[in-house]
Amino acid sequence: MKKLSKVQQKQQALVLSVADMLEEQARSELSGMLQCWYDVEYHLFPSSLLLCFQFEDEQTLEAAKPDLLKWQKRLSAAMLKKGVILKDMRKHLTFTLLGPDD
Repeated sequence: MKKLSKVQQKQQALVLSVADMLEEQARSELSGMLQCWYDVEYHLFPSSLLLCFQFEDEQTLEAAKPDLLKWQKRLSAAMLKKGVILKDMRKHLTFTLLGPDD
């Protein structure tokens, strides 16, 4: 894996802090939520950022779907507080059954 530049390291730290904060909130508010993981290509940041909330089964995923927009707004607001503008918040957070290695 290619070594990250100083700017990319700062971007990684920012994404990690926001993802950790949202994961903590989501675990307490969304039943069946297992983990939060993300994928990002730092040379295309922030447009390439994708945060995924992984759920344990289809039933808990379907129960959480009505709250998806609320969580997308929370991600957008958290990133904005860190100085990063997400142009289309709907592209950057999703609910899934897949893990980071799937």
